[in-house]
Amino acid sequence: MTEAWKRRLFALAALTVAGGALTYLSMGDLGENLVYYWSPTELHDAPNALQATVRLGGLVVPGTMNWDRDNSHVTFDVTDGNKTVSVDSSSNPPAMFREGIGVVVEGKLGGDGVFRSERVMVKHSNEYQAPEGDHQENWKSSIAGEE
Repeated sequence: MTEAWKRRLFALAALTVAGGALTYLSMGDLGENLVYYWSPTELHDAPNALQATVRLGGLVVPGTMNWDRDNSHVTFDVTDGNKTVSVDSSSNPPAMFREGIGVVVEGKLGGDGVFRSERVMVKHSNEYQAPEGDHQENWKSSIAGEE
């Protein structure tokens, strides 16, 4: 075997070992750090729902919200129109939070069927709509610098 072939073989072996080590390090704990986005129906149907950290998305069911702002605690139900999940959150949600709005909560499903979360996010569109009616003219004139 010539010297050139020995160097090539050594380089190939070194690249293989380095690639294997990199793959092992990057994939080793990846499963523990994944966060799934599920609807209430998918959460009910998932066989590993109790172990998974999930972002649960749906609409806040009207009449189910109970918000204790002083103690940073809110409970409500989330639905996708098919299934409903009760949520218990140990944080104050964003100012836009209200019944009937789309939300995403991050947490885990408890053995009692209640989804426990420390993070509540409000879903909204990225489209801006100008105010309607009398407020619209006032808004336009204040933007234009008129009084």
